[in-house]
Amino acid sequence: MSSSPPANSNPADNTSSGGTTSPTAVADLKGEKKKKTSFIPRIFSSKRNSTEISDDILQPDADADNLKHQNDLDSSNASTTSLKEPSPAFIKRGFSERLCSHGIESLNISSSDASMAPDNITKEIRVFVGTWNLGGNSPSNGLNIEDFLQVESSADIYVLGFQEMVPLNAGNVLVMEDNEPASKWMALIHHTLNKPYNEGEGKEASSTILNNPSSLKALGKTLRGENHLLKACNCSSNGKIHYWHGATDHEVLSLAQRLNYQVVASKQMVGLFLCIWARRELITGIGHLRISCIGRGILGYLGNKGCIAISMTVQKTSFCFVCSHLASGEKEGDELRRNCDVAEILKGTHFPKICENDNGIPEKILDHERIVWLGDLNYRVAMSYEETKVLLEDNNWDSLLAKDQLIREREAGRVFQGWKEGKITFAPTYKYTHNSDSYAGANCNKRKRRTPAWCDRILWRGDGIQQLCYIRRESRFSDHRPVCALFSLQIQIQIQNDFPAKPAAATGLRLRKGYSCAATHRDFQINPIPRPPP
Repeated sequence: MSSSPPANSNPADNTSSGGTTSPTAVADLKGEKKKKTSFIPRIFSSKRNSTEISDDILQPDADADNLKHQNDLDSSNASTTSLKEPSPAFIKRGFSERLCSHGIESLNISSSDASMAPDNITKEIRVFVGTWNLGGNSPSNGLNIEDFLQVESSADIYVLGFQEMVPLNAGNVLVMEDNEPASKWMALIHHTLNKPYNEGEGKEASSTILNNPSSLKALGKTLRGENHLLKACNCSSNGKIHYWHGATDHEVLSLAQRLNYQVVASKQMVGLFLCIWARRELITGIGHLRISCIGRGILGYLGNKGCIAISMTVQKTSFCFVCSHLASGEKEGDELRRNCDVAEILKGTHFPKICENDNGIPEKILDHERIVWLGDLNYRVAMSYEETKVLLEDNNWDSLLAKDQLIREREAGRVFQGWKEGKITFAPTYKYTHNSDSYAGANCNKRKRRTPAWCDRILWRGDGIQQLCYIRRESRFSDHRPVCALFSLQIQIQIQNDFPAKPAAATGLRLRKGYSCAATHRDFQINPIPRPPP
């Protein structure tokens, strides 16, 4: 009888000269076979696909660390490798079970193939910007502002800034501001921009709003766009903006859909008032809405002078609109006070941080990609009234503009460095006799006389901005003429083109909890496992 083999000997060599195998060796061989096959199901269950398994993994002398490394590689590739022949054990699982799988729950588009990554495309939108010093006058219901708003041009966004919406008396400045005129202007703007609706099915409701406007706050809620993410961060948890999913040129710029405008934001500070309106189809792409006010009036901080600034994102592009009323006065040196106002506004305006992720959402005015500054900037013409009158009678505007304080201060680098302004081809906008086309001065005493000037201006800063027109409108409502500009602005839109804009249940796409379900405004999670056949 042969003796038992040593513990460290090879089981395959433990046979007697007669060709028989010891019981101990047989047991060792069976145990080794179990070791050779025990990890095979574990490999296939982690891969769940038909990719070829390397032969060296199945070798009996494979190192344990190598096996662990291969399993880690297989697990990392499981989300990007298509499933050809899933294992029978996996097929038995229900579709709802696989949707709730922890591995699939954490999978998002950032872990998918590069070909499925979202694309950024550039679109152009038209933005109308208007500024008007109202001289403390409240509008009547019959006031026609269609000419001011250039309704026929049908912009995508309207940015409307007003100054001296209420008289700048002590009661409004020191006690409590009157928002009734602002409510009337909101009702007028709504009636004008949504005219087709207001003359049709919404005629009765529009008449009620126009003739009996509620408080500014209540009216703003009634007309505000329906987007719960408007005043909040609309980024996903992985730092990506919600997709404008499947948008086309027709959807973005369709003329038929430019007739229904909703309020994005509105804010009053004493006599300053700034409101933004947008087409309904753009509302779902607007987020990070924040408002900041800076007072530069009495004592250097009251609200009879200063600015209202509104920051927001349109898809992936940041915008900032600043409406200001700067220091008045036409004495020599008053332009330096206006320069100081601009510097303090740029320095002091700060938007609160609401973004959940560090996505570079701007907190200062100059940090935005597209900036428009509008308002009564109050820069005058550095000439006497008599000299200015002679040049005006000859329509010699070039000679007048050579003395324009804002142009001279900008050229000297003392204010608005890096900003642009369109070519001025219209007459000075201030100061007119009430309800007249004549400049105030001829029939006024010297103390009340004002030299005609281009006080009302619109400037911009940033790339992707093209000014299409820069004009004034001929309304006699106040001692200022309104000034308007139309811009073509580029926005970046993030689109996932690989998936059609269908309901989530029909496509296998899952929406994250808490985000909009609008078809054009989504953050998708993707289930890479196909639904099994019925």
